[in-house]
Amino acid sequence: MNTIGLVAFALVGSAKAIREEFDLLGVAVVGLVTAFGGGATRDVLVNRVPLALQSMGEISLGLLGVALALGLSVLLDGPDRHPITLVSDALGLAAFTTAGAIVATDAGVSAFGVVAVAAINACGGGAFADILLDRSPFILFDDFYASCSIGGGATYWVVVTASGSGGLAAGVCAAVTVGLRLTAVTRGWELPTAQVLGRVGRRFGDKR
Repeated sequence: MNTIGLVAFALVGSAKAIREEFDLLGVAVVGLVTAFGGGATRDVLVNRVPLALQSMGEISLGLLGVALALGLSVLLDGPDRHPITLVSDALGLAAFTTAGAIVATDAGVSAFGVVAVAAINACGGGAFADILLDRSPFILFDDFYASCSIGGGATYWVVVTASGSGGLAAGVCAAVTVGLRLTAVTRGWELPTAQVLGRVGRRFGDKR
């Protein structure tokens, strides 16, 4: 799960930096932050040294994702919105959600902790990358994204609690997360804003 997530998210983050016309160092930095930011935050929360600092293999996987993004930018226009990148993003989201849920469960945190760490693991890197790209983290105002991770993390906890099987819970968590994300992209799902709820409430009041 961790391997899939690192390569996929490094590709996605690098593709966003390429769109913003960052230089090669900037592309690599944004890609690696996207890949490692959430996992490093997760590791700090469970009181362990981030995996990115323990092994060169981790960094190598991130750099592979950066290289793939650079290759796609040569072959494709707008690689950050290409289906390859969108599917990679969904796979990375599912992989990191599952990895975060596994780590949190092993650390013995509460049900809320499992879901929170899973979401932070999956979405934290993207939030850090958006800050480097000089924009508000998109998970806070746009798209049905973090919600997919929350749903996957909650599914993991329910399945592992009910069945006691970490392997089954991991598989179901990954399937739910990637399924929700791809469905959201296909159907254009978005969470409502307070303004939308306000308009609906006023319409309901007018009808009464």
